[in-house]
Amino acid sequence: MTETLPSDLRPTLEAGLRALELDPALAAPLLDYLTLLTRWNRAYNLTAIRDPREMLVKHLLDSLAMHRHLDAIEAAGGELADLGTGPGLPGIPLAIARPGLRVALVESNGKKARFLREAVRKLGLAPRVRVLESRIEAVDEPGGFAAITARALATLPLILELGGHLLGADGVLLAMKGADPVGEIDALPAGWAVRARHRLDVPGLEAERHLVVVGRAVPG
Repeated sequence: MTETLPSDLRPTLEAGLRALELDPALAAPLLDYLTLLTRWNRAYNLTAIRDPREMLVKHLLDSLAMHRHLDAIEAAGGELADLGTGPGLPGIPLAIARPGLRVALVESNGKKARFLREAVRKLGLAPRVRVLESRIEAVDEPGGFAAITARALATLPLILELGGHLLGADGVLLAMKGADPVGEIDALPAGWAVRARHRLDVPGLEAERHLVVVGRAVPG
């Protein structure tokens, strides 16, 4: 499935995977996903980024930069809900890189949801990856997830307003942000607190990236 992509993408991706301490062999399925995304993007405008080289850094490697923070969720067999996933970011790259991770891709846009179902089928990710074609606030699985994540979706307070009901008692929001979102953290609603903030290094990307971990506040 990689015949339509520039030939230099594989070594670039393999180098990025090594920098993220991931197996370079993951380049093959990740490029299969990128090929599928590139093809569908021509007709359905799934992402504003159209250059495959730019997609590799800003979509694939950017999504994978948080993978180290999924160890406990994967080990416990918990499920990650990727809210407003669009064409599957970060959920599909993370599911490819972490074969023990269960992921629910939440997307209300019909064209994007159709692409997600095709990607899950073509990449052999079912049944551990599923597509929920729904608005976030309408997903009727209260407390069903060990974690929720969102990438360039909304502010921290709004993400929690829309999807906080999906988290189990010990569940966490893993919010992917650019610059450290100090103002959003200060505006967190009552009952929620930051548990950790991590600076992320994305190979090939100069811009700032942070992962903010938010959970329910401990009483007292």
